[in-house]
Amino acid sequence: MILLPFYVDDLIKTALSEDINYIDSTADLLIAEDDTSSAYFMAKADGVLAGLEIALRVFTILDPEMKIECLKKDGDRVSKGDIIANFGGHTRLMLKAERTSLNILQHMSGIATYTRKCVDAVKGTNASITDTRKTLPGLRALQKYAVTAGGGRNHRYNLTDAAMLKDNHIDAYGGITAAVNALRKKAGHMLQIEVETRDLDEVREALNCGVNVIMLDNMSTAEMTEACKLINGRAKTEASGNVTLDNIRAVAETGVDIISLGALTHSVTAFDISMKWRK
Repeated sequence: MILLPFYVDDLIKTALSEDINYIDSTADLLIAEDDTSSAYFMAKADGVLAGLEIALRVFTILDPEMKIECLKKDGDRVSKGDIIANFGGHTRLMLKAERTSLNILQHMSGIATYTRKCVDAVKGTNASITDTRKTLPGLRALQKYAVTAGGGRNHRYNLTDAAMLKDNHIDAYGGITAAVNALRKKAGHMLQIEVETRDLDEVREALNCGVNVIMLDNMSTAEMTEACKLINGRAKTEASGNVTLDNIRAVAETGVDIISLGALTHSVTAFDISMKWRK
């Protein structure tokens, strides 16, 4: 996944505007305008890095003269105590950038770290790990990028990317077959259709409709195993709902193609990274 510079810059400027009204009442009143300093990012735990260039862009937006040396890159595993990047510039501006920069880096690295744990847990199976649309407003692109940095894949980015008939669509329209047929009359030939199923009867109905992807929602591993046997490669299979690190291996071993987890983005723990000043 590629993050476009204009999107990154707009997001950073919004974040900085939220953090700094007119002045920084500490740094601007305390530090001389021409004072310079150097600092570094240090990992305080073991994990996977994501968002480093974005985090450092916070500094260069405020101080285009900032000097930066990256020692790691997105997707790298880092260990507690590792130096991630060195940088130096105007002290006032570095202090203003610190919190916004770390917020981005810690959040994105937390996503990448948890994603890598899930990817490692299913290694050797057919399953790939994907995100969902359960993202923070305005941060979807950053969060989905962080998933890829952790070795995962992206599900649809938004509602335009594919037609996904979830339980409420199906119940509101009057059934899987009716909804799929109605979609096919209006959809272009490039649009893929995914159907969420709640039991094996719905799996059979979705399969008979010839949809592209069948989601196995909140099913037991026994049900998912039986569903994969029924589908037998005639559609992609996606497991979703109540998947954790504790059971993700068992879910993968049912034979599903995709395991989607909202937890990758909606409830991830920030990865502990600090900005340290060089004396």
